[in-house]
Amino acid sequence: MIKGVTYLITVALLVLASSLVSAYDPSPLQDFCVAINNTNSAVFVNGKFCKDPAMVTANDFFFPGLNIPGNTAASKLGSSVNLVNVDKLPGLNTLGISLARLDFAPYGLNPPHIHPRGTELLVVMEGTLLVGFVTSNPNKLFTKVLNKGDVFVFPIGLIHFQFNIGQTNAVAFAGLSSQNPGLITIANAVFGSNPPINPEVLAKAFQLDKNVVDYLQKQF
Repeated sequence: MIKGVTYLITVALLVLASSLVSAYDPSPLQDFCVAINNTNSAVFVNGKFCKDPAMVTANDFFFPGLNIPGNTAASKLGSSVNLVNVDKLPGLNTLGISLARLDFAPYGLNPPHIHPRGTELLVVMEGTLLVGFVTSNPNKLFTKVLNKGDVFVFPIGLIHFQFNIGQTNAVAFAGLSSQNPGLITIANAVFGSNPPINPEVLAKAFQLDKNVVDYLQKQF
């Protein structure tokens, strides 16, 4: 009897643990859960407290300004990303979706990066983009040149990039399958972590001279 109870408790704990570590947005069990940062709220869903439905307004589901081009000149890479996630649009909470506007100067680059919690669906509005993603081992590259109206999908958690290969500005919009998909820019994470990764580790990993690694770390 005791062994049976122990077994059931163990199974229950494993099920609970697996649900807690899930990287996917939970399915909502209500019409909406507008996010607020009020710690006195009685309802807490997906890392956010729910606003009292009686206090919700249309503005909780509204975000203006994606018609405004991003400032690509402020980036060394010539690109700008305006992400509309749950932190900017509270009504997205529990809905499992977000949106981004991407602007590119001529030859601007959105560098290799990953979204650990979301698949990305990109549509080109203006210009010509070279895009691609790399699979997990054995690291196959899928790449394509996109023109106005073309759509491309980047699977969740895989390294991907977008590069404006045209001589004019380019604009794209991206939908992501999470209210907060996350972002890890590969170069920044590897060479610009705080505190920095031991240069000897990076020199060996990338088969580089340590002086090169020192130089790269100083760039971030």
